[in-house]
Amino acid sequence: MKQLTVLITGASEGLGKSFAIESAKRGLGLVLVSLPNSGLEHLANYLRVNFNSKVFCIEIDLTENTSASEIFEKLRVNKINVNVLINNAGLGNWSWFEDKNVDFYRTQIELNITNTVLLTRLFLNHIDKSTASYILNVGSLGGHFIVPKKQVYGATKSFIGYFTRCLQLELSGTNVHISLLSPGGINTKPELLIMNNELKGFAKATILEADYVAKTAMDGMLKGKKEIIPGFANRFLVVLDKIIPGFLKEIIIRRKLRAILTT
Repeated sequence: MKQLTVLITGASEGLGKSFAIESAKRGLGLVLVSLPNSGLEHLANYLRVNFNSKVFCIEIDLTENTSASEIFEKLRVNKINVNVLINNAGLGNWSWFEDKNVDFYRTQIELNITNTVLLTRLFLNHIDKSTASYILNVGSLGGHFIVPKKQVYGATKSFIGYFTRCLQLELSGTNVHISLLSPGGINTKPELLIMNNELKGFAKATILEADYVAKTAMDGMLKGKKEIIPGFANRFLVVLDKIIPGFLKEIIIRRKLRAILTT
């Protein structure tokens, strides 16, 4: 595995940071991509010192029209070949549709959808298809379910799921292995940790730590799994969703909506 070099977007914090640390533990070369002034070099130095990792940093705003092309041009100029792509960068929210403005949704769609599609397309041009390469697209369980207050986010993750499954069919029989990661809630920020700690019972069981998700995802990706759903509770939810009739799911969702409105 030491011959593998991984490009990780959104690498400076949260799940992306956990992906970077997990990759370093496995001896992979690293290309870390994140916003300027997001602490990327600090993380890179930590990985160099603690894991003797080779790390190349690219600080760039992925919502810019030319960002995907600029990343692969930097790789070309610096003669860096990547053969693993982790499309992790994304923008979430928990709000009613009318509470966010047009610019927010434009940014969310650009980052969650457009960026993933363009980076994947350029990656396929970049790799040597005679050897094994890997793509891990970070989706969400929100892409499986209708979740109030996650309307656009969930729709972008549904797109990622559809996009990934199509590519899996198109590239079947090749050396390009494509996996979809569909996690539930992840403790990635202090405010999420506080909110998730208030959950009880089964809902709390669906929340996982970022380092566990990253390890599970990379294990699955390198084994060529088509979809990776970390955590037994989350896998159970997906199975349950396939069994419950549509009208019953709508009743449950409407009850959930009423509960949110009264809080």
